[in-house]
Amino acid sequence: MLIRERIWTKNFIVVCMSSFFMFLTFYILATAFPLYVKDSLNGDQQQMGLTITIYVIGGVLIRPFSGQWVDRFGKKKMAVIGMVIFLIACVGYFGSKGIFLFMVIRLIHGMSYAVASTATSAVASTLIPDSRQGEGMGYFSMFMSVAMVVGPALGLFLWRDKNIHVLLLAVCAIAALSLLFTIGMRLPQQRPCTAEAVQNLEPAKRKKGLSWSDFIEPKALPISLVGFVLAFSYSSLSGFISSFTAEIHQSQVTSYFFVAFAVMIVLFRPVIGKIFDKYNEHLLSYPGLLLFAIGLILLSQAHSGTVILIAGVIMGIGYGALVPCFQTLAMKLASGHRRGAAIGTFFLSFDLGYGLGSYFMGLIASFTDYRMMYVVAGLITLLSVAVYYLLHHRHQAQLPIQNQKANIA
Repeated sequence: MLIRERIWTKNFIVVCMSSFFMFLTFYILATAFPLYVKDSLNGDQQQMGLTITIYVIGGVLIRPFSGQWVDRFGKKKMAVIGMVIFLIACVGYFGSKGIFLFMVIRLIHGMSYAVASTATSAVASTLIPDSRQGEGMGYFSMFMSVAMVVGPALGLFLWRDKNIHVLLLAVCAIAALSLLFTIGMRLPQQRPCTAEAVQNLEPAKRKKGLSWSDFIEPKALPISLVGFVLAFSYSSLSGFISSFTAEIHQSQVTSYFFVAFAVMIVLFRPVIGKIFDKYNEHLLSYPGLLLFAIGLILLSQAHSGTVILIAGVIMGIGYGALVPCFQTLAMKLASGHRRGAAIGTFFLSFDLGYGLGSYFMGLIASFTDYRMMYVVAGLITLLSVAVYYLLHHRHQAQLPIQNQKANIA
């Protein structure tokens, strides 16, 4: 009888808590800061949106380097450095009296988030047994989903009196907790390199200068591009759902929409991880993409709160299957010593899709309306089915044939 390797070790729980508090900080500020810019800094709607966009830009700028730094300098070291700067940025908001300085700190905050999230994801992957990577990464990303539920509600609660000092004190305390858990992370001792592994690394050591492969993991790029398309569509939810529900006089269900969305992610996460490990990613990817597309198109036709919540449930199941699946694939397709670069590549694509999607979805909504915007988002998600097949599925199906030919040769 085979003994299953454990996922829920002390070190794994510590890195999950570190990630949870970091993402909780992100979602609190993503909800409260646009209101702060409007109410306290007298910013317009464009500047309100810029509080999120500038954060994403900071992450995108540093993502290509974060994976390389994690692989070169160490996962824990870069996680701690990222979280220290993350906390300093939170403290720095106390001194940001004008909109310009505030945006500069947001940019730095986004950069630190990119480093910290890349490093903690790489740490989590290292702590999870290879035979249970799908299940383990699913549990790890589940903590982000819980933060996605708690964060927005907590952000609105902390801003109810429009007191920026109360908000920032709470955020600094949460970021400090994340840093403490990050410092407490313990990685397993690295196994000594085999002669073959050392031989493979020698050309890299002799190589002079930098190439694009130092920043981007080629093996993770195809599935990361599918993640780009998914994030492009997802941006229509996080950026515009509240405006859409207000337009159709259903504002009261906005918060419940995200609760329904996140609850489905949490409920189905254990099953999804086991399917990934036992069967293959295609059993999750195709149904997940179809469910997410159906949910977006259903949302575009909603006239009642009930339909909005049903759409949230459907999309939550689909999204919950896709993100851990794609994230785990990005790391499993790469070599062990390139996991930092692989997760950096995935997050870079995802952040780019989210940032560009927010802009283009806003353009579609301004020229047409929110309903048409959600129809377009649904069609783009359906398009990603073809992208997934062409970039990943077809290539994976050809691998056994190629391997057979190589063996014959």
